[in-house]
Amino acid sequence: MKSTGRFVSMPVAAGAWAAFASLLLAAGPAAGAGSAEAGEAKAMVCTACHGPEGNSLNPIWPSLAGQNASYIRQTLHAFRAGERSDPLMTAQAAALGDQDIEDLAAYFASRTRNPAAAEPQPGSEGERLYRGGNKETGVTACAACHGPHGSGNAPAGYPALGGQQAAYVAAQLRAYRSGQRSSDLNQMMRNTSARLTDAEIDAVASFIQGLR
Repeated sequence: MKSTGRFVSMPVAAGAWAAFASLLLAAGPAAGAGSAEAGEAKAMVCTACHGPEGNSLNPIWPSLAGQNASYIRQTLHAFRAGERSDPLMTAQAAALGDQDIEDLAAYFASRTRNPAAAEPQPGSEGERLYRGGNKETGVTACAACHGPHGSGNAPAGYPALGGQQAAYVAAQLRAYRSGQRSSDLNQMMRNTSARLTDAEIDAVASFIQGLR
């Protein structure tokens, strides 16, 4: 899926069925329980951008494999409702029914993410920002919402970031900083990214890609 507009609420870049790298907490309309088996057939079109089983081969598009179902569900509902906008994703989501969204969320959540080769860079500026934030500039630690290993918080709807494409994460942070993306709860990601420099964004995005 492509996006133009949190992850960390990240990560806006391009994508085609469900983008990430945002903190979307608004729950979508209720639907039946998702079926990963049904979602597999429906996800065929998604692979054009998001790669086989949701493992993106293009760094500007997010990997969906292993993403928590609640975040995928919320993101697709946001695109469908116009709360988030992207030329590809808005059009794709408009054609989805509630059950389609449930099935796609179940399918991608059941897949295993195969991150691009990268090291977590212990002791780097990116790790310091991710784990401890920056008290001097008021930047909150990413780990507070996304977990020490980037596994996210499914009940809260916070996306998993570990192993996500660095280019996508950086693009989402810049989109939040500029206000291009505004799908975060209580402006959480916009307020945080507004305090990040370009160098800090690139550093934390690189560290996130190396998280396992």
